[in-house]
Amino acid sequence: MISRTCRSGLLVLALSTFQPLFAEVAAPPLSAEVQDAIKKVYPALVRIYVVMEEGSEGRMKKMQGSGSGAIISAEGHVLTNHHVAGRGTRFVCTLSNHDEVDATLVGTDALSDLAILKLDLSTRRFKDQPLAIATFGDSDQLKVGDVVYAMGSPGGLSQSVTRGIVANTAMIVPRHQIGLTLDGETVGELVRWIGHDAVIYGGNSGGPLVNPAGEIIGVNEVGIASLGGAIPSNLAKKVAAELIEKGSITRSWIGVEVQPLLRSMADQKGALVSSVWKDSPADKAGIEPGDFITTYQGTALPDCHAAEDLPIFNAMVLGTGPDTKVTLTGVRNGKPQTWEMTTVVREPNMAKENELREWGLTARDFTRVSALEKFRDTKDGVLVDTVRSGGPSSEAKPPLRGSDVIIRVGGKPVKNRAELEAVTADFTKGLTEPKPLLVEFERFNQQLATVVKVGPAKDPVKPRLAEKAWMGAATQVITDELASALGIPGKKGVRVISLAPDSPASKAGLKEGDLLLKLDGKIINARRPEDSEVLPELILAYPADSTLELTGMRDGQPQTWSVALAPRPIDDSELLEYKDVLFEFTARQLSATQRDQAKEQQGEEPAGLSVLKVEPSGWAALGGLAPDDIILTIDGSTVNEIDALKTKLAALAQTKPRSVVFGIRRGPRTQFLEIEPRW
Repeated sequence: MISRTCRSGLLVLALSTFQPLFAEVAAPPLSAEVQDAIKKVYPALVRIYVVMEEGSEGRMKKMQGSGSGAIISAEGHVLTNHHVAGRGTRFVCTLSNHDEVDATLVGTDALSDLAILKLDLSTRRFKDQPLAIATFGDSDQLKVGDVVYAMGSPGGLSQSVTRGIVANTAMIVPRHQIGLTLDGETVGELVRWIGHDAVIYGGNSGGPLVNPAGEIIGVNEVGIASLGGAIPSNLAKKVAAELIEKGSITRSWIGVEVQPLLRSMADQKGALVSSVWKDSPADKAGIEPGDFITTYQGTALPDCHAAEDLPIFNAMVLGTGPDTKVTLTGVRNGKPQTWEMTTVVREPNMAKENELREWGLTARDFTRVSALEKFRDTKDGVLVDTVRSGGPSSEAKPPLRGSDVIIRVGGKPVKNRAELEAVTADFTKGLTEPKPLLVEFERFNQQLATVVKVGPAKDPVKPRLAEKAWMGAATQVITDELASALGIPGKKGVRVISLAPDSPASKAGLKEGDLLLKLDGKIINARRPEDSEVLPELILAYPADSTLELTGMRDGQPQTWSVALAPRPIDDSELLEYKDVLFEFTARQLSATQRDQAKEQQGEEPAGLSVLKVEPSGWAALGGLAPDDIILTIDGSTVNEIDALKTKLAALAQTKPRSVVFGIRRGPRTQFLEIEPRW
């Protein structure tokens, strides 16, 4: 799996994952200038709560986070980072007046790490209050030493402001030290950060960097050592406008990558060509690795002796419209060169992954660059991203692995993920259990075949255990020491420690603390702790409809009990279970122990279903459901049987509500959990 972010101790995206973080920063009294700047932007600050998804271990795992943003239009558009919102499926924005407003993703751009949300203004509580809007300033006017204010929601806390100065106006990721990628896009290819020392923490991502005039001159993105890094507002303003208009960013590509000049090239000019992609416009025009590019469309490139100079050339190419004829000049072996080519639309370096549950994997389509990285001449095939351990794909022989390329299924070619999903839907239609399917795939330079059992998971058959006698009393062995303490030295037997409600033992009049010494006139031969199963084994030898006589003592007096045995209640291993693949939890009928505890503790007949398992990072887990919870209701409907649970969840899958409310019991408490799946 290619990680969405690469973190280190030096460089960390300022996205909060709800880890508490508190700090005290001493500051002098605010001047009128500072107060004016805050007054203009602070009301437009937004704290963003987001539920996002990322492929991992064959599943689209969900996680929660928070970031920051600023309202930039009267329609409610919010500017933030791609790494805050780009993978989000649910958004709730808290405004500066603490009003919580739903939002949707308008568009996102991983290359610049910017995204636009749109507030659903109909969900505002304070609809009569005007919407605060922040405006952009000119980031090109910034100078080292200028005062700036970082605004946002550090650690997911309420909106906050810190003050600092500009430390650098062209900061990038240090070469040869660390790297940072966002969904396959290299941070620093286009963006040169505004470095500043206004304190930012996780959760400040997407928040505005503001000048004393109260204008946005940057969008905070990262923390690098003790400095913050912000995307310049001139780039952010342009990207935001295009995202609002079209929902995506259109850029050009010529298929050339450049690097800084080597130290031995002190007398050279321009940028050094490091790579040229096969069949790209640059390749067809004759550009080769080792060439020097000195101008682009008549504009001279800076002499790229440092990595900070490269984004200038990249921005020239990326900012050109697709299908534009461009001219580059340069030098090869000391001789002038001219190259002409036509730009093409730039595709993302990496397509977004999605889950194929019937296969137990996540998969991606190929893009132009991701196909070239695998030395593929076309984008045909489906790239396996991650595989779930124990799932159909991992259980195949040979198993599928991440980076495998599925090329044929059932003898038919599959060119992309959509075709694989269509083949899967057709193959699994009407199936009640998985069936084998021939899969052909590529791994490195080998073409392999395997058989994957694809289809709905088969409910395990749980055979009924043989009927056995049951008394319904838990006991402890009367050891020699305990016998002496109880005043019956030398006696063998057991002591009653608990009784199941309505059990044969309780109906026979047995009580906790009773001493049982004989069964049908025979001594219960238990005197060591390891003899704890002696009485249960004796009872199991009786027919389920037998009546037995127990002899013992209560409060020092001899006592006899006649117990009419009953068939053993259903064993926990026989209880009906149901695993829901959307909410990702498993529920089971209440066990005998749970029912007995409910009767004893609550004084009422037990209700609901027990939560047996909750998948980490699933929708149920994000909503707060936990193992051992008792589900009492779903959207107000009682669910006391597994069939009722199946029916209710199936109905919800049809209506697709915004949220689903689970009424649960957790220990002695009841509460309501709001779960918001992505249908």
